[in-house]
Amino acid sequence: MSITPPSTPPVAARGVPAPSAEAILRRQRARESSARTYARSFPVVPARAYGMTVEGADGRRYLDCLAGAGTLALGHNHPVVTEAVRRTVDSGAPLHVLDLATPEKDEFTDALFATLPPAFAEKARVHFCGPAGTDAVEAALKLLQTATGRHGLLAFTGAYHGMTAGALAVSGGVSAKRPVPGTAADVTRLPYPYSYRCPFGVGGERGARLSSAYTERLLDDPNGGVVPPAAMILEAVQGEGGAVPAPDSWLREMRRITAEREIPLVVDEVQTGVGRTGAFWAIEHSGIVPDAMVMSKAIGGSLPLAVVVYHEDYDGWLPGAHTGTFRGNTLAMAAGTATLRYVAREGLAERAAAVGARMTERLTALRAELPAIGDVRGRGLMIGVELVDPAGTPDACGALPAAPDTAVRVRAAALARGLIVELGGRYDSTVRLLPPLVITDEETEAVLDRLADAIAEVTARPEGVPGGGNERGAVRPV
Repeated sequence: MSITPPSTPPVAARGVPAPSAEAILRRQRARESSARTYARSFPVVPARAYGMTVEGADGRRYLDCLAGAGTLALGHNHPVVTEAVRRTVDSGAPLHVLDLATPEKDEFTDALFATLPPAFAEKARVHFCGPAGTDAVEAALKLLQTATGRHGLLAFTGAYHGMTAGALAVSGGVSAKRPVPGTAADVTRLPYPYSYRCPFGVGGERGARLSSAYTERLLDDPNGGVVPPAAMILEAVQGEGGAVPAPDSWLREMRRITAEREIPLVVDEVQTGVGRTGAFWAIEHSGIVPDAMVMSKAIGGSLPLAVVVYHEDYDGWLPGAHTGTFRGNTLAMAAGTATLRYVAREGLAERAAAVGARMTERLTALRAELPAIGDVRGRGLMIGVELVDPAGTPDACGALPAAPDTAVRVRAAALARGLIVELGGRYDSTVRLLPPLVITDEETEAVLDRLADAIAEVTARPEGVPGGGNERGAVRPV
């Protein structure tokens, strides 16, 4: 349920008025790294946030369809999360304990294991990592390299697993790797089944079957150039890759192929987990049981927390083989426990499936009147709207050329209408929708209306031609 934010403007401590949003943004540009990303896309200074609503320091309100890149399963400052944090602070619990056992950690582990598929949970171990998903990816890769004695890795086109060295190596994006020598030297890249822009030029289930056949034959070819790998890592739905869902049949084939060749399978559930795709974990759609699952984002209830859960047979680490100062985040464990139990108790995965299907259906219908929408895809509340050039020449699959400039303008037009959406996918031409699982029916309609209006306005006029009143910052109230 969304919470109505107070209408009073934010003020600084001791009654001194808060600095203006423009002044804060100016200082950020002057002092922060040029690697900042979201701050470039959204010239907003969030001062308050409740449910799906973000209120800027200038008093404007926005519907947040980014939600911490999928971190905020329950939206901003949900009562069950804030209550868990207050209760933990008031209890006097130690907030930093490295990897010591605490009641909060024990309760979190119970709550996490209760959500896992029983066939996986019954023989699972958990390792608490550093605070981000990329740390958990590093841990999983190191774990399986240690356990198998192998070094090579199998990964997929379009993948995103993080920005630290190992996670970057198995990710698909080229721009971040180019300046880093030696990145991905031990990674074999395999084709991910992306129906709209199929790597084989055929699309659909046939493209997925070709991907499976290629993978199997490559691994069995004595002259294929692939040394037996330590692991395969994949996403059941590629998030940063543009909300591209893998067919369940393909996931089952990857599980069969890896199991038959004794290659551990790692599934990255950092963004897909905790109900996001319409199941508590995305692997549940296909019924596969991986050897390891990487988790972060929503499991911490909006606070930093990352874990890798894996089959006990791979637990061959020596003490201290993988550590991290902030792996004992008591507040995140308390917030995470509250979030995991609330999502399960309130049936929010099922709600995500229903609302996501409704959103996808309406967005797909818009293609008839908005030809810049090339493809609508996703699973649950993990949706991608790929924008294209309607006047371009289709490829062998019928896909039109990507339109990244249009996507940038749509993002800005959506923000002017009080809607925060981010881009991803090939050429950053896909508008991604990651609303909180607690999105209301009214908010759902508002998101769809604002996005449709933004696309219609941008594509109705040539680039560089000024738009109407909303484009110039007249944000609609939430």
